Amino acid sequence: MTNLINRNTIAVVLLALFASTSMAYIPPIQHSNIKKIQPQTFRNRRASFVPVRHEDTQIALNGLVESGLGEAAQGLLGSLFSFQGNVPLWQAFGLNAVLFAALQSKLFKMLTPEGFAHSFALGTLLWTTLGWRGWTTCVLYLFLGQLVTKVRFEEKEKRGIAEGRGGRRGPENVWGSAATALVCAACSVQGDTFLGIGSDVYVLGFVAALATKLSDTFASEIGKAYGKTTFLITTLERVKPGTEGAISAEGTAAAFFGGLLLPIYGYFIKLNTLPAILVAGFAAFFACNFESVLGATLQEKEGFDWMTNEVVNFINTVVGSGLAMVMGCLFLGMA
Repeated sequence: MTNLINRNTIAVVLLALFASTSMAYIPPIQHSNIKKIQPQTFRNRRASFVPVRHEDTQIALNGLVESGLGEAAQGLLGSLFSFQGNVPLWQAFGLNAVLFAALQSKLFKMLTPEGFAHSFALGTLLWTTLGWRGWTTCVLYLFLGQLVTKVRFEEKEKRGIAEGRGGRRGPENVWGSAATALVCAACSVQGDTFLGIGSDVYVLGFVAALATKLSDTFASEIGKAYGKTTFLITTLERVKPGTEGAISAEGTAAAFFGGLLLPIYGYFIKLNTLPAILVAGFAAFFACNFESVLGATLQEKEGFDWMTNEVVNFINTVVGSGLAMVMGCLFLGMA
């Protein structure tokens, strides 16, 4: 299934978006201004009709565009790319339809068809909350995560420790990684404060949640690709690469580096402050190691069959996001 979003459907969506924002009001024709033309008069004047020139039509259309459609287009773009987010849902849906259609050849290399559909829903919801800044942060996470997953992928496949489905993500991966971030994004646009917590604190939680998952991906994939010696985090016992709860010096260094990438990007697009880079980065690194402890103590243990990778990922992001929010309030004066 290589073309999930039909191009004709996208064209209809775009036409609907364009029409709904740009249709100018046309007053009704006043019957009193219409002169009755007798049939014989029409026959007499038929030869005097002059065809409309193309130049005149073009001038009229240009005037219509400049006066009405131009203002509507500016208003639509201003809404879609609002710095503060809170974009109308239908606009976010339409734009994501276009973006996902344009990027589908690349996205299908990273996502299963079901993962593609769920990512579309996630992208729409992120754009309608945090706008282009939240959307691009999540997309950057996806591309960086996929990039590091492909490092020495064939070698990892031969050893049986590579990600399944060729590294492509399904719905469970999408929500296990981004559900926490989406909740934070939704809370951040409910006003200056929501449930007694400031909007900027939720935004910090959003960045930290995605940074946590990226840190975990860097640790796992680089550790499996380059880790020379791996230890179980709880006992320091030497184990094989790919063992749940295993850590290595190479993977640990990658986790620290990977956890800083999204907060740094967030700083440049003014999603978070400069001090917040360290807060989010530390929270991501801590949560990444906490996830290793969960893997070593609970995963694949009797009575914990429900503790799947996706559940662990969700818990991991909650810990990273929550820690960053607490640290932001305590050390950065956020409220």
